Amino acid sequence: MGNTGSELMNQRLDRFRPEERPVIQGLFDRLLGSGPSGAPDRAQTGNSLSLGILQSAVGSVIPAPMVQRIYRCLCSVDPGQVSGGASGKSSSVSAAGVSRDQMVIFLADTLRGTAEERAPLVLAMSQNQGPPAASVSCDQVIQFLQDLIEAVVQILVHRGRLQGWNSERMGDTPAGVKLLSEQMCSELKPSDEGCDRSCLEDWIFRVPSVSLYLEMVVSEGFNVSLGGRSAPTLLPPCTDTSWKEQRCLLDLPTVMFLAPQLPDRYSAPWRLVFSTKLHGESFTRMVAGMLKRGSTLLLIKDTKGHVFGGFAAQDWEIKPQFQGDSRCFLFTVSPRLRVYNTTGYNQHFMYLNQNQQTMPNGLGMGGQHNYFGLWLDCDFGRGHSRAKPKCTTYGSPQLSAEEDFTLDTVEVWAVGKLPEPEEDEEGPSKKSILNIDPEVQAIMEMTGKTLHSQGLREPEEEED
Repeated sequence: MGNTGSELMNQRLDRFRPEERPVIQGLFDRLLGSGPSGAPDRAQTGNSLSLGILQSAVGSVIPAPMVQRIYRCLCSVDPGQVSGGASGKSSSVSAAGVSRDQMVIFLADTLRGTAEERAPLVLAMSQNQGPPAASVSCDQVIQFLQDLIEAVVQILVHRGRLQGWNSERMGDTPAGVKLLSEQMCSELKPSDEGCDRSCLEDWIFRVPSVSLYLEMVVSEGFNVSLGGRSAPTLLPPCTDTSWKEQRCLLDLPTVMFLAPQLPDRYSAPWRLVFSTKLHGESFTRMVAGMLKRGSTLLLIKDTKGHVFGGFAAQDWEIKPQFQGDSRCFLFTVSPRLRVYNTTGYNQHFMYLNQNQQTMPNGLGMGGQHNYFGLWLDCDFGRGHSRAKPKCTTYGSPQLSAEEDFTLDTVEVWAVGKLPEPEEDEEGPSKKSILNIDPEVQAIMEMTGKTLHSQGLREPEEEED
C-alpha cells in the first residue's frame, strides 16, 4: 500500500510511526468491506464510503446522529488544500461519498492534530444540516456537544470501560449530557457573527475535553488501535461501592467533568463512604465515614432539586479552626455544572466541629462563621449557602435553591489515593479497638466519650 494519495494526505501520514500507518490507511478498506454486500449505496459509490456504509460499519457503537455529523465532516475535507484539512466548502452530505484521502486526513487531524486543524472539523460537525457556513451559533455547538458526549457515554458502556461504575444505578445520564454540553459551551468566546474557526480554535485549545472526547469517539468507534496505545481514560476507578442497595446522585457525564478537576485526576479510586440512603440521616455517622479517608467529595441534593457540593483536598479533622488548602473547591451539578476554585482572599477552605459551646458545630467550606459558602448543621437536615454577591473563599454564588436549605440526600465519596496502613511490629493482636477501627474512635470522640485506653498505650515512635 504505497503513498499514492494527495500531498496533504502524505503529510498527515508522516505523523504516525511506520508500524501505525498501515492501520490508518487500512481503515478505509475495512470500512468499505464491512458494508452490506450488494447494497444500492455501495454499488453507486464504488471505491468511496457512503453514509449507509459508514452507518452499517460503526452504528452499533456510535449513535446515528454522531455518525451523520462525522460523515458530514469527512465530506468537508479538501485533500488538495495543503494548508489545512476541512475546507467547509462542501460540508453538506455528498452523494459522491468519502475518499481514502479524506478518511486519512480526518483520522490524522482528530487523533494527532492541533487545535487549528481540529477547529474546521468541529465547525463542519456543528453544521448538521443546511448549506455550509463560515460560523455556527452557540446553540449549534451545544447540539454537537450533546451528540458527541452521548456517543462517548455509549462507547464507555459498549466497550466495557466503566471502571467499576454502574450506569444503571446512577443519575439521569441524558440530563447529565445536557449539563456537561452547556458547561463546555460556556467556555466559548463568540464574536457578533457567532463561532467561526478562530473562535473554535481558541476554545479547543482551552478546553482539552473537546479533543479528548473526539479522540475517544474516533479511536473506539472506528476501532483504531495504534501501537498498543489505549483509548483515553475518562473515568476514575470506582471501588468498594454497593450498587445493589442504592442509586447515587452522580451520573457518568458529571464524573467525567469532576474527575479531571481533582489533584489525582483519573488515577485514584472513588469509594462511596457515606450516603443518607444507605447509612441514614446522621451527622455523626457522616463524619465518621469522612475521617481518615484522605481527600473527599461531598455531594448534596436539597429538597428543591439543586445538586451541589465541595471537594476537600485534605483529611478532615474535628477542631474549631479552619483547615485544608488551596486545592479545595466548591461546585454545582444542577441546574448548572460549574466548579469554583479558591480566590486567595482567605484560607477558610474547610471547617468541621462538634460539641463546642462557643463555636459553630457542623461542616463548612468557604466564607466565615455563620456565613459559609457551604454549611451543613450538626443537627443534620439543615444547611445554608450564603454568598452575597459571592463567597469570599471560592468566588462561588449561592449553591442551593434557597439560602437556607433542607437536605434531601447527602453522599460522601473518598476520591484520593488509599491511605497507607499504619505499621505495627507487634501485630494487630496488641492493638486497641481504637486503632483497629478508626470510625469507632471518631464516633466516641464526637459523642464525648472518654477514650480510657488512650493514656494506657505506649506512645507511637516518631519517624526520623
